[in-house]
Amino acid sequence: MTYYTYYISSLGKVTLQANAQGLLGVWFETQTTQPDCLGEYSEDHPILNQAIQQLQEYFTGQRRHFNLFIAAVGTPFQQQVWQALTTIPYGQTWSYQDLADAIGNPKAVRAVGLANGKNPVSIIVPCHRVIGKNGKLTGYAGGVERKAQLLALEKTE
Repeated sequence: MTYYTYYISSLGKVTLQANAQGLLGVWFETQTTQPDCLGEYSEDHPILNQAIQQLQEYFTGQRRHFNLFIAAVGTPFQQQVWQALTTIPYGQTWSYQDLADAIGNPKAVRAVGLANGKNPVSIIVPCHRVIGKNGKLTGYAGGVERKAQLLALEKTE
């Protein structure tokens, strides 16, 4: 069984989804990657409430690292990329090449980019910290303007 709730962040409405094992997804309202069926709405699911609390702390500059169990569903390669994303330090950015190098597959830059784009757990699994090799902001499922705002939030600390 899956459960979902909403959180109103400074960057807009966020949908969160979890099951008994952990957090399945965190999506901004404009993202098209969220599933059609979110499950049952809940205002008292412990994993969802913990995620909201940590997101509130992040947006107010009180949290740099999330401590949540992630149960996102993906291929083994996607899981490897998503795990590597969690090692990008707060306030820093990596290129897609850096991410490919981090998983030990330097020739997989395009595949890494695709896996990054399918990350269902925005912010918490910080795909917003990945930028183009030339230093430019590239696609972000939540919108490039949100990506810029998230990076700016982390730079002000």
